[in-house]
Amino acid sequence: MKVYKEITPLSEQDVFVLLDSKQVGFDYPIHSHSAIELTLVMNSSGNRIVGDSVKKYTDTDLVMIGADLYHKWDDDDVPPKKKNKAHVITIQFSEIQFQGSLFSKKAFSAIRQMLFDAQRGISFFGKTRQHLSVQIIELSKLKKFDAVIKFLKILQLLSNSKEIKLLASEGFDIVNKDLNANKINKIFKYITDNFTNSKLNISELANAFNMSPSSFGHYFKRRTNKSFTQFVIDMRLGYASRLLLYSEDTISDIADKSGYNNIANFNRLFKKNKGLTPFAYRQTMRSSEEFYWKVQTTPNQFIPSDLLHKEGIDKPIY
Repeated sequence: MKVYKEITPLSEQDVFVLLDSKQVGFDYPIHSHSAIELTLVMNSSGNRIVGDSVKKYTDTDLVMIGADLYHKWDDDDVPPKKKNKAHVITIQFSEIQFQGSLFSKKAFSAIRQMLFDAQRGISFFGKTRQHLSVQIIELSKLKKFDAVIKFLKILQLLSNSKEIKLLASEGFDIVNKDLNANKINKIFKYITDNFTNSKLNISELANAFNMSPSSFGHYFKRRTNKSFTQFVIDMRLGYASRLLLYSEDTISDIADKSGYNNIANFNRLFKKNKGLTPFAYRQTMRSSEEFYWKVQTTPNQFIPSDLLHKEGIDKPIY
């Protein structure tokens, strides 16, 4: 699958940049960039792609996307006569500024955790989305120091919300963790090393960590808010999603490589968790690739990663 690299307007001197686009459509490709992005989409409906997550959105959508995680919205569910009416506010910022001494303080711990979780994409819903949509619109009208204070307040409100859903699955882009930190991270390491083994089971993990299967199950659910079985399913399906996108392997081979020796079971679980069969998922994602990158509203904003330097384009990507 072809993913384009976006050259953003963010510079080292910016705390963030805000792009307020009104009466627009979604004529851009699946893309990624090195900035973290908070995107508010209003007055539109269609499909949202974030990593291996393909979900419908309606009317209003609020999502935080981590650095280098590819994404795209479309307006396929909007009637033709009402297209190009979306209002999109995009806030882009660098995570580096949150690694200094000030942001290492306890008061910013929730924000730091949210930025870590954003590596999988975070969808905000309910009252959080409703309230923060207003806050983001207010931010778009502020400048300089007042805007910075408002921006930090928005991050704090988002980081304290319980109305969230992580989008890309655990196995889609396995994040390196501090594996010596504690028991749960050692368990993560064991699972990431062995999830493609169809024989991996909770008894094996419990034995490896000197626990009974029952105690292990309770401990894992308490620390991750997810059962061991569902966690392994998410790891396997995330890995399978990458193979569907980036390889020409048959679906049967992908099932086997992902830890499923039963193709029917793989198809059933994939559709249940992703909303599409593996075949339909591959077709849907690849049909979103079409984009004539040499003709853009902003020249050279979206460039195929493999052609960035071949075409003689050598611009900084912040």
